[in-house]
This record gives sequence, structure tokens and C-alpha cells, in this order.
Amino acid sequence: MNVLILGSGGREHALAWKISQSKLLDKLFVAPGNAGTRLLARNVDIRVNDFAAIGNFCLENKIFMLVVGPEEPLVKGIKDYFSADRLLSGISVIGPDRVGALLEGSKAFAKQFMKKYGIPTARYLPVTKSTISEARGFLETLSPPYVLKADGLAAGKGVVILDDRDEAEKELKSMLDGKFGDASTKVVIEEFLSGIELSVFVMTDGKNYLLMPEAKDYKRIGENDTGPNTGGMGSVSPVAFAGKKFMNKVETSIIQPTIEGLQSENIDYRGFIFFGLINVNGNPFVIEYNARLGDPETEAIIPRIKNDLLEMLIAIEKQELKNHTIDIDPRAVASVMMVSGGYPGNYRTGLEISGLDKAAERRDAIIFHAGTKIKEGKVLTNGGRVLAVSALADTLEAALEQSYETAGLVSFDEMYYRRDLGRDLL
Repeated sequence: MNVLILGSGGREHALAWKISQSKLLDKLFVAPGNAGTRLLARNVDIRVNDFAAIGNFCLENKIFMLVVGPEEPLVKGIKDYFSADRLLSGISVIGPDRVGALLEGSKAFAKQFMKKYGIPTARYLPVTKSTISEARGFLETLSPPYVLKADGLAAGKGVVILDDRDEAEKELKSMLDGKFGDASTKVVIEEFLSGIELSVFVMTDGKNYLLMPEAKDYKRIGENDTGPNTGGMGSVSPVAFAGKKFMNKVETSIIQPTIEGLQSENIDYRGFIFFGLINVNGNPFVIEYNARLGDPETEAIIPRIKNDLLEMLIAIEKQELKNHTIDIDPRAVASVMMVSGGYPGNYRTGLEISGLDKAAERRDAIIFHAGTKIKEGKVLTNGGRVLAVSALADTLEAALEQSYETAGLVSFDEMYYRRDLGRDLL
């Protein structure tokens, strides 16, 4: 069967790497892809939000399944687009429809969903310009720091945390005035929760689910979690504190009520759910939902899944997950993100990357391309996050050592990566 993956980052390269190993696969395509995916699949120069072009390509190339990597096409309704078209409706789309994707596309929707189904999360208040007068009273009930979240998608930049209440009120006004465009026409004020964060993932066919490996990612640009937030500077899996007792709480208080809630709302959700959680004194709370796999976490969890992923995706589409189990490698994966100098601010692109061939010779590590392109036969940087170096080993400490050793073989001008990943878990 022929499969098309949408996206161009490390998550999509990791998915392509895994799906390319399937005995069920005939041809694999990635749109638009990167310099790494071209080694596994045929890259297709189509933007992820160009639904008409994606649909035409699927018909012309007899695509059986469309695997949607990033959130934006899901929130904009790519599954609905395919379902509504007579010719496209027979193509499997891995990912929720527009309503299901609101779990990620609207913070207010997600919070209301959690409240309705008793899923533990921080106290909150959705605010618009017309209800801004309620904000002061709610802020007075909170202790600093104050968390403000743009309701819609804001490219990972829509969360602001401030210690001063007056500053929080000013920031709230700025956000409602369009600081993040349409994404912040509504803002969710949220109680700050103190604890350790982790990412939990499930694949679901809308009725049943399978728990995937958990991961911990590192958002801050600087070591010891300093500096501005990024899309993610790396990740590790498994997470030491996510033992059986804690994960039982996650399943019973968060995952199961979420799946049952989606069914109660008549939302046909077939794809992945990302639970951004925080461990508060041994109890899990939901910080956010994502309607797809995370990046950089995918680069850490996919190497730990032993199953034929394409076979599992077919089971999702056919709603037959109950007939499957997931086989997880007990070993650890550490994935270090190599980024461009200046990221997450201004940075240069088009810089030649050297050492990839030598790094590829290592059997204990995999390099997933996150922001790269090919020009005149050379691999060049093409984004802020450039490469994710993932290594699998018996212990997290050994995996980190292997990942850093491999990263040391690769170079490009102004390259940077954090050297303290996983230290908090050792």
C-alpha cells in the first residue's frame, strides 16, 4: 500500500523511518519532507495546508493512508475535507476531524472538556475583550506566577508566565489586542501548577486505545532550564518517576475519561492524543492536549516501539486496536536537538552540515532531520531546529552518552545544543 506523511520535521522523519520498515508498505511519500526523509521516501513539494493539492496527489498516486504529522492541517480540517469528497473519502486519514482537533486548537474548548468529564487540570478562566472585567477578580484568587494562554494555535509562542499581577493584566490586554493575532482573541488565564512535566501518548481508534512510551522534553534554550522557550531542545524516554502507580493514575483519571468523553460527544477520533502532564506531589494533572504526536518526543518514543507501525495505523482506521498489543523496548532513548545559533530568535539558514555520513555509520544512534534541505547535492540547514540525534541503550545515562558522542561528529556554523538533557532524571 502507498502512504503519504504530511510534514517536514523530526517527527515526520521518525514516522517515515518507522513506517518504511513495514512489510505492508509499497511506496512512501512525505510532503514536503526534508533532506533526511528523501533517503526513505519520495519528497513531494506540497504545503501541508494545501488540501486541494494533497487530495489530487493522493488520487494520482493511489494513496491508501494519509498520516498527518503537524497540528495545523488537523485544526483546519483536513480530515473533514477528505471525508466530504466522494473520491477522497475512501482514503484513511490518521488524525482527528476539526472538532476532535479542538482539543489542541482551542485551550478553552479543552478546558471545558476536562471540566465536564472530571479530568484533573488547573483552575482557569477564558477571557475575551467583552469579559475582560472578570479577569481582575479571577487573578486575585490566584497566587503568582500567573499563566496566560492564547486560545488558538500560536506556533508554540502563545503561553506567557508572569510573576507580577499588574504585568499580567497588561499582558492580557496586549494579547487580546492581537499580540498573537487571531489566536489570542480569547485568552485562558490559568492557575500555575508546580511539579515535573512529562508527555504521555496514546493511539486510539475512537473506542479503544494503546498506551505508547512516555517521554520528557526540554523546552528552554539554555542549560538548567534557562532562557526562552523553544519548540523543544530534546527528549528522553522512559521517564523515571512515571512508574506503575503513577501511570495507573494517569490512565484511570485522565486517559480513560478522555476517550469516554470523546465518545460521549460523538467525536470520531482516530489517531494520536498527546497528554501534556505535570506530576504534582504524585498526582497527574493535564496542562494541555495535542491532537498529534509531539516533537521532539516522537524522536525518543518511536525507536522504542517494536511493532509494525503501519499495521497499528491500519488497526486504528478499522477500529480494531482491541485486537492488538503494543510491544515496547525496555531500553532508554535520549534524543538531543541540534539547533541554529540565535534560535528561538533570529537565525541563519542555508548553512552546510558536515559529518552526517560519519555519524550515520554508528549503529547505536539515529539522526532524524528536523530542519534541513538539499541544494546542489549538499545538506543545508533550513530551520531553527536542525537535527535530532537519538540513541538507544540499556540505561538513560548510556543513551545520553551515545547521543552526545554522535552529535559531536556533526557540525555546521553556529551550531548549538544543550548538554544537560536527562540530568534531572539520573
